[in-house]
Amino acid sequence: MHRRDFLNALALGAGIVLPLGPHAWAATASAAPTRRKLVVVMLRGAVDGLNVVAPVGDENYLRLRPTIGLAAPGMEGGALDLDGYFGLHPALSSLQPLWQHKKLAFVHASGSPDATRSHFDAQDYMESATPGRKNTPDGWMNRLVAALPGSATPSRLLGIGPVMPRILAGTAAAVNLPNVASAAKADVLDRPEVAAAFDALYGGHPRFGRAYADGRTAHREVMDAAIEKDHESAPMMAADRGAPLPNGFPDDAARLATLMRNDPRIQLAFVALGGWDTHAGQGAGSGQLANRLAPLGQGLALLAERLGPLFDDTLVIVMSEFGRTARENGNGGTDHGHGNVMWLLGGSVNGGKVYGEWEGVSDAALNEGRDLPVNTDFRSVLAQVSERHLLLGDKQLTQVFPAMPQRTAAFQVVRG
Repeated sequence: MHRRDFLNALALGAGIVLPLGPHAWAATASAAPTRRKLVVVMLRGAVDGLNVVAPVGDENYLRLRPTIGLAAPGMEGGALDLDGYFGLHPALSSLQPLWQHKKLAFVHASGSPDATRSHFDAQDYMESATPGRKNTPDGWMNRLVAALPGSATPSRLLGIGPVMPRILAGTAAAVNLPNVASAAKADVLDRPEVAAAFDALYGGHPRFGRAYADGRTAHREVMDAAIEKDHESAPMMAADRGAPLPNGFPDDAARLATLMRNDPRIQLAFVALGGWDTHAGQGAGSGQLANRLAPLGQGLALLAERLGPLFDDTLVIVMSEFGRTARENGNGGTDHGHGNVMWLLGGSVNGGKVYGEWEGVSDAALNEGRDLPVNTDFRSVLAQVSERHLLLGDKQLTQVFPAMPQRTAAFQVVRG
């Protein structure tokens, strides 16, 4: 094996992306990031948005979902009233204070305009932000960090998950923690004799020296930030195959808050959670979906709490590749759909409202007679977040979201 191949393999195994593109060194120049943060949580498997934010005020809702539909607010297992028409799944009660303080909002009937119902393709399009285009080489969060003021220092773009996700891939540097349980564990390069050998090999290398130094710097920064200042420790759930179930997300969220508080260079973060493909036994106010949503909601609430004042400068987006069918199937579950609901949390969110062009769930209003339409392109919401929260200009928005037909949503879910 050539030294270059070995270095690349080692970097990938450590969860570090080395920027080897033509503009790599410009993208990793040292500079402090802005104070405004963005956290993206991807629910892999297509969460059922119609039971997350349920149209309990629509008479067609329970007709389509006689066994899995949420009961009206105030009834046993009923939805939590949001605005008299929509209700929040009761397993997400931990998010009610954020809704009441107008730091939580939803965008319904949103998603990717591409019609695919393939998990693989839909997730790829959502992570590249180029629906229908499979040859996009990078993810939109990688393009975003490169477009932000200042330089993309290695720890500025952080992922938490078993592998480096598509959304972080690109020429800008990024660091990935395979899971929070091992985030502060030493790897092979933390052995002094191994580190010394690699420093001698690559420290002054004319081509790879900078990439090697950036990777080592990112690892040290995250290791330092991962250590609780009060030396408290919390049990962590190791990642399963693919994205982990959300059961361990509260611990993940608490550790992410610690990282972001301790290291101001971390500006953008991505977490993926699995277990949302509820084809059978989905349940209503309780059951499989509820068991997934409860730790998700608890983790998001804990993230907001642990960030403290930093939450006012942080915006959290929760999204999924597509929604699910409006009608329940014969197995007490739902199948792959189209439109879904996006969640936005944070100090710059115009919260306490469900946004989007909502047409109801009558047979005539459903896409192809089976699921929600996509009336709001997810990229228009992301562009609004990038413009109003992260302060990107028109030129940078075009770089991050190429070929987007509509730059921003008609509504303002994010304050300027």
